[in-house]
Amino acid sequence: MTENTAPATTNGDAQTGAQLSLQKVYIKDASFEVPAAPQIFQEQGQPQVQLNLQQQVGSLAENVYEVVLSVTVTCKLGEKTAYLAEVQQAGVFGVMGFDAQSRDAVLATYCPNVLFPYARQAVSDLIQNGGFPPFLLQPINFEALYAEQMRRQADGTAANA
Repeated sequence: MTENTAPATTNGDAQTGAQLSLQKVYIKDASFEVPAAPQIFQEQGQPQVQLNLQQQVGSLAENVYEVVLSVTVTCKLGEKTAYLAEVQQAGVFGVMGFDAQSRDAVLATYCPNVLFPYARQAVSDLIQNGGFPPFLLQPINFEALYAEQMRRQADGTAANA
């Protein structure tokens, strides 16, 4: 019996053996509501659209993570909610050979970037199938969001020190 092992890292460089794999993409949850239907289709006015974006990372096994990107789009006409579309787009990712900081950055930036096109399509389909004009989410810069989150954490840590 032969055993294949990865070569040992030298000079403390753990990045040389870093591996990232997408194992599964799926919709974990989706919902669409039109609370004022069918009267809302007769309403006139400028719609006000609000986008809420969240992400969660959970560990499934050693070096295996579930990343869930939650997208909520709320459209209002005046005081009435025209529609509410929610999608939780998820993926299972294998992440090996990264130090903790790099792993966290990959899970917070790369993984949501992979999931976002799927979530954008699901939201667009829900809204259009609900009888409303097509809605296209604009691209999101997850790297900038992560950098801002890290900056806020650093500021909070400095303020608490």
